[in-house]
Amino acid sequence: MTSTATSPLTTGTWNLDASHSEIGFSVRHAGVSKVRGSFQEFDATLTVGQTLAESSVEATVKIDSVNTKDANRDGHLKSGDFFNAEEFPEMTFKSTGVKGDDEEFVLVGDLTVRGVTKQVEFKAELGGQVVDAFGATRAGFFAATTISRKEFGITWNAALEAGGVLVSDKVKIEIDASFVLPTAE
Repeated sequence: MTSTATSPLTTGTWNLDASHSEIGFSVRHAGVSKVRGSFQEFDATLTVGQTLAESSVEATVKIDSVNTKDANRDGHLKSGDFFNAEEFPEMTFKSTGVKGDDEEFVLVGDLTVRGVTKQVEFKAELGGQVVDAFGATRAGFFAATTISRKEFGITWNAALEAGGVLVSDKVKIEIDASFVLPTAE
């Protein structure tokens, strides 16, 4: 089902404000804790139509910008064991539909990681639209999903002596995004 609700945002093409946005992830490590990380370089464009169904988002993330606060781990994540950043320098997302209402909805789209494209669903919330203190029209969103890294060809792991594996298959992705509507000149 695709939402036909009227869009609560001003129509047009919105640009990501990366300095007020974040793409983070977490994965269970050794079965007992979570490792968190983020990507420092990314971009997105939000196109808002008259209805949510006519709206879309496209995003690109630079793999080399991964940051888990551990240079050795970041290097391993960029290697062929995980993202293979040399061969696949970006991951992308392109929305294909929206389900739900204008405040809490599901954003459906194609996520491409390591050359593999799978449909994913982000549970999303609209934070709202405001004119900020500098006169810019701004909208904010939060979105989250959990993916299987194995579905994207990321299968490296190490067995633990007590049983289980070092890195969980499930990866939680959380996005806080701030978009700005360019002013007409």
